[in-house]
Amino acid sequence: MQDGRAPRIKNRAPAAVQITAEQLLREAQERQESAFRAPKQRVEDFEELHEYRGRKRKEFEERIRRTRGSIKEWLQYAVWEASQNEFARSRSVYERALDVDPRSIQLWLSYTEMELKSRNVQHARNLFDRAVTLLPRVDQLWYKYVYLEELLQNVPGARQVFERWMQWEPDDKAWQAYIKLEQRYQELDRASGLYERWVAIRPEPRVWVKWAKFEEERGRVDKAREVFKTALEFFGDDAEQIEKAQAVFSAFAKMETRLKEYERARTIYKFALQRISRSQSGPLYAAYTKFEKQHGTRTTLESTVLGKRRIQYEEELAHDGRNYDAWFDYARLEEEAYRDQKDDGATQEEEDAAVGRVREVYERAVAQVPPGGEKRHWRRYIFLWLYYALFEETETKDYARARQVYQTAVNIVPHKQFTFAKLWVMFAKFEVRRLELTAARKILGTAIGMCPKEALFKGYIDLEIELREFDRARKLYEKYLEFDPSNSSAWIRYAELESQLQDFARTRAIFELGVSQSPLSMPELIWKAYIDFEIEEGEREAARSLYERLISLSGHVKVWISYALFEGEPMPIPRSEREEDEEEDEEVEVKTQPGDSNQARQLFDRAYKDLKSKNLKSERVALLEVWKTFEESNGSPEDIAKVQKMMPIVSKRRHVDQETGQTVEDWDLVFADDEKEANPTSFKFLQMAYAWKNSQGKSGGAKTASAALSGFMPASTSSSAPEQKDKDGDERMSDVASSHGEDSDGD
Repeated sequence: MQDGRAPRIKNRAPAAVQITAEQLLREAQERQESAFRAPKQRVEDFEELHEYRGRKRKEFEERIRRTRGSIKEWLQYAVWEASQNEFARSRSVYERALDVDPRSIQLWLSYTEMELKSRNVQHARNLFDRAVTLLPRVDQLWYKYVYLEELLQNVPGARQVFERWMQWEPDDKAWQAYIKLEQRYQELDRASGLYERWVAIRPEPRVWVKWAKFEEERGRVDKAREVFKTALEFFGDDAEQIEKAQAVFSAFAKMETRLKEYERARTIYKFALQRISRSQSGPLYAAYTKFEKQHGTRTTLESTVLGKRRIQYEEELAHDGRNYDAWFDYARLEEEAYRDQKDDGATQEEEDAAVGRVREVYERAVAQVPPGGEKRHWRRYIFLWLYYALFEETETKDYARARQVYQTAVNIVPHKQFTFAKLWVMFAKFEVRRLELTAARKILGTAIGMCPKEALFKGYIDLEIELREFDRARKLYEKYLEFDPSNSSAWIRYAELESQLQDFARTRAIFELGVSQSPLSMPELIWKAYIDFEIEEGEREAARSLYERLISLSGHVKVWISYALFEGEPMPIPRSEREEDEEEDEEVEVKTQPGDSNQARQLFDRAYKDLKSKNLKSERVALLEVWKTFEESNGSPEDIAKVQKMMPIVSKRRHVDQETGQTVEDWDLVFADDEKEANPTSFKFLQMAYAWKNSQGKSGGAKTASAALSGFMPASTSSSAPEQKDKDGDERMSDVASSHGEDSDGD
């Protein structure tokens, strides 16, 4: 506790006697000291009473003399005089206080309350009259005055007070209080007149609605309708005033709904929604939607929901005009509405109106051109043009307008900076659908000449292939490859086209040109396609020649693996022999020629030696894994054992880091043949050690070394010994290899 920290609690077990919160509170209450109370004075006769009053009056006079402006002191003085039944003196104090601050509301209220408690009603009336004359904007004084008159059953007097008050045009609560007074005494005509005076002074929608609701409640429906009509005439056709009158329209329609005049209510809603802007008529649309759900048909309900969604989209677009996602949803909404009307058998005028709404949305949307010259800003925008053109083509069948939309979109895109191949291709396909092939070719030709792009070439070539114009496709491929000769996929597609056309000489020539290109993107793709083509044609020698060329260029481990597996796997017979068989029997399966496992093994061995010469250890491991899998499928146990002996072990080597000077441990792959070539003496010693270990194992029944280290044993010993694991042998071998690695590094 000396350093301010909480004490360490050693025993956290609960106490034997528990204390409840109730006990703590009770003890606190019992131990509280009693508050100080002033002693009571007993007055025995009038002399003592006069002395006491004189002393108190002297104290009060001294206090108000010191703090003349403190109304609190005056009020205490006056209240004390009233408590002594000295009302004349109390009035005198109040009057003196009013001379000091005649606008103190608290002072007037206390003065009148004193008179009312002493049942001096006339005095209280006079005070209220003086107060409201002096402070006519203080509603509390008027309410007290009116309450006094009504409490005395002087209704004409209360009405007279209200009339005086209304001359000052108070707030709405005062008018409502006056109207409720007349309602309490069943003077409904007077209340109606008050409403009329109220709307004349404050012509706000809520006042009109209250008046109409009052007339409806008293059963005068015609009068209520007249009130609503008068209100609508008052607000007129001005946009701002109509917007204010939403509450009047809504209340008018709800009244007609309560009276089960559903057509009248629907007419009122539609009349209002036609005149109020969509962005400002959200609450009214919500009320109309609720009305249609309860009393409308399916068609009217759908139209209502549609209008409500229009308002939502208008609000979003008013906030951000370039919100293209909102434009997409808005246009899709109008298109669905048009289709629904068309399916429901709408009139031609209704269909034209729906088409006009769709076009209006699209025109407003495409007018929001993205700022700047960056393509990412245009990606969403360009789809507005495409959807617009598709709508005109597929829905309205207005092909001239669709062509105009496409042309306008093409003109608006800054093609010198960027372009959109989708726009050009869709424009051309539209012309093809209209059987205008010349125009379609002209569009795509213009696009390629103005802003050549890979997608444009692909689209144009696909179009010509679909039209079976193969000569034109060949010319386009030539232009494509002149534009980008390093594009591997273009060479492959061109060769595939010639292959499909059965022109294999041209196919080989195209592949040869492709692989001869020096700046080639992803050359492995075109080499693979070329080799796959030769394999499919059954030309093993040609494929073997290609593999040899590719190995001389790259020498990658994947190429070696693919080459070796190619030699070991069967492939189709040459196409010339297949065509002879197909002439005899059309349903005969394609014959294959078997692979050569020995040739594959030789290639695996060549690959291993090549990778070994390049000191690529991880690639050698990958090659050995595939080689082992191949031997497991096609070789003998001796072949598998041979590959297994070539597998490396993972060894831990220590060396000194040149930068930090510390000894660092690294894991390295150790191959048996590498050790044999690098350190023949050590390797011979290891062979003799393992031979002795194996001889001891045969004589004493001990286990042999692990198969993972069999590459360090003589070939005769490893082939005859069973492949069993020996944990101690593994550990010893790892230590030997590790120490040998240190020696080699030190050398």
